[in-house]
Amino acid sequence: MTISADILRFHLDYSAWASLRLLEAARQLSAEDLTRDFGASEKSVLGTLVHIFAADRAWLGRLAGKPPTAFVSPEDYRMKVLESDWPKVLDGWRAFAAGLTDESGAAVQVYKDLGGREWRMPLWQPLMHVVNHGTHHRGQVAGFLRALGHKPPRTDLVIYYREIG
Repeated sequence: MTISADILRFHLDYSAWASLRLLEAARQLSAEDLTRDFGASEKSVLGTLVHIFAADRAWLGRLAGKPPTAFVSPEDYRMKVLESDWPKVLDGWRAFAAGLTDESGAAVQVYKDLGGREWRMPLWQPLMHVVNHGTHHRGQVAGFLRALGHKPPRTDLVIYYREIG
């Protein structure tokens, strides 16, 4: 199975669009609401956004041949860092995706995880993982926002389809 380079680019663009919408919604929260512990894996709105950001950054580094040495740092847990650094990471994804071809998407990618273990898989698989991972955790953030009494932005894929025409 393969996925075309156009579809990979499209889904990476969608993921960036959805993440930035949630980041904008999080800007409206108080510090207390940003860090309220919901008992989920990443605990809070901020923790979950940092997790998505860190995964986006880590996977881009791995696939671009610059593997990360750590997943997150204490500095990542500041909205200013997310606001300044996440768009740069997403731009990095756009640049990476711009060079994709159908052949490169199907080619086996070799990378190392944070534990130093080497993995091999067609490039399209980690790319789709990045999109799916972000979607999963953005759904958690949307639920946290609702629990805090806020209406989360719509980040459904079909909404993205409608917005881009």
